[in-house]
Amino acid sequence: MNHSYRVYGLGLDSSISIAGLEPNSGTHYQPDVQFESGPQPDWVSAGLALPGSVVVRRQAAEGSGVSTFTLTAHGENGSFALEYADGTRFAVSGDASRVWGACLPPLTAEDLATYLLGPVMGFVLRLRHHTCLHASAIRIGECGVALVGDAGLGKSTTAAALALRGIPVCSEDIVPVLETPGRFEIIPGYPRVCLWPDSVEMLLGSKDALPLLTPAWEKRYLPLDGARAKFANTNLPLGLIYLFGVRTDSERAPFVEELARKEALLELVQNTYMNWLPDGEQRAREFDVLARLLDTVPVRRIVPNAEPRKIGALCDLIIEDAQTVLAKQ
Repeated sequence: MNHSYRVYGLGLDSSISIAGLEPNSGTHYQPDVQFESGPQPDWVSAGLALPGSVVVRRQAAEGSGVSTFTLTAHGENGSFALEYADGTRFAVSGDASRVWGACLPPLTAEDLATYLLGPVMGFVLRLRHHTCLHASAIRIGECGVALVGDAGLGKSTTAAALALRGIPVCSEDIVPVLETPGRFEIIPGYPRVCLWPDSVEMLLGSKDALPLLTPAWEKRYLPLDGARAKFANTNLPLGLIYLFGVRTDSERAPFVEELARKEALLELVQNTYMNWLPDGEQRAREFDVLARLLDTVPVRRIVPNAEPRKIGALCDLIIEDAQTVLAKQ
């Protein structure tokens, strides 16, 4: 039995049920991507049998020699192999229409789904030439607001804090940007915000106040199911981007700063999802898209306070500043 979903604007057919995704209910549903788990299918075996070359190898820490992720291309326009240090493996067809994945005990289907909905779908989107920001996205009024920045700057925690205040979340970690006539839109991801235990404790008073993503991992998630927090499940016009700065202990933090266009463009390009992949053509395409985006979408720097518990002031600032900026459009 196949399970049908919609995620990041793509129709996804899966051989397994994927927790966190809502079943697709559209009458005109067409699958864009087919995901299989279990024994390695023939198309994977045939693709991986072709000569392979390593595209990128990511290390746990600089100079550690420990590889956490390896991407290998097999054949010209053939398949890609994505391999993780814990033994989890994925294969993606050259046209990004088929994905296969498998993991080893003690990892479970939940672990496989976590990889699939994160970096694997991010890679699929990249193969399909979608421009994606490394960001979280929320809805304020009728517009999307993107919180963009490097890992560890607090994008997901801030999105969760805003969600607990009633602000719907559109996507977390990966935000696809769609260029349409006259405007740019952001595409919803899936109805969860993933959080580290320290963030859960800060927001809700206890590290175990939210369910675990998987039995084998300490990370947890805030469901965007309408109980505590809401999911913005439709495309939204992109009205504003905040580029997260490094936290500071300045008394005036959190604060917002204006950004010169050139600086904003360079930082947006640096914060596209998986921008470390050596794909010059994709980078040039993203540069052109983001340059046009800056013609219509304001970009501002936001600098959080170094004290994590001042996140309430950060949320107040985002809501107030965004409402002011969006009201002028």
